[in-house]
Amino acid sequence: MGTAEINNQQLIIHSHIITYGNAANEELSEMIREEIETMWNEPKGSVELDGSVFSVFFRITSSFQPTITDIDIYQNLDPRNNYFRIEEFAHGNISFVDGLGCNSGYLKLENLYKGSTTAAHEYGHTLGLDHPDNLDIRGKGVPGIMYPRGTLVDPQYQYDPDKAAGTKGGTMHPMYRRVLQEDISMLKLQQLNFENGKAIMGEFTNVWHPNHSDIDLNSFLA
Repeated sequence: MGTAEINNQQLIIHSHIITYGNAANEELSEMIREEIETMWNEPKGSVELDGSVFSVFFRITSSFQPTITDIDIYQNLDPRNNYFRIEEFAHGNISFVDGLGCNSGYLKLENLYKGSTTAAHEYGHTLGLDHPDNLDIRGKGVPGIMYPRGTLVDPQYQYDPDKAAGTKGGTMHPMYRRVLQEDISMLKLQQLNFENGKAIMGEFTNVWHPNHSDIDLNSFLA
């Protein structure tokens, strides 16, 4: 989730990443912030609005808030705020967000090594992007940021380039994902409802997540 602001010939998207949980800290929060901002600005994206071309820029800030409460999150009214619990353990063994165009989620520490692209991928979900339907993109080059684990790609983008496609090691390594102009276009920024040059991207979910280590799996799936 975030806000979009028109400033001269620029369209600037603002989002604030707030982390909490036993595995969260200042350094990790900054790494997540930097990954999202760097990757989403990498393609030097553009969008056409009312016949004019605007450059798209992402301005991402972050803060580590270890004492944040469920009430703090539930009562949030700032569309720039995105809340992520970070823990070593996650049911399902994956990071996730609470829907497309949301502002909350749960990140598994193991997924957040430098260059993993997980934070940038999950951020794409918060802006409303889903996984592509076609998960066999062999012959199409660099995978876009929204392709999930298990996608079939050219050998150089696999965990192991010597493995046959679809076998263990023969699927996309997430570190090779990149934000492409196609991803910027999929945001459909031209369809946002701008008022006085500003618009909101996404919807409030404001979910506070408990530590999955404290939750019985059966109750989690219920």
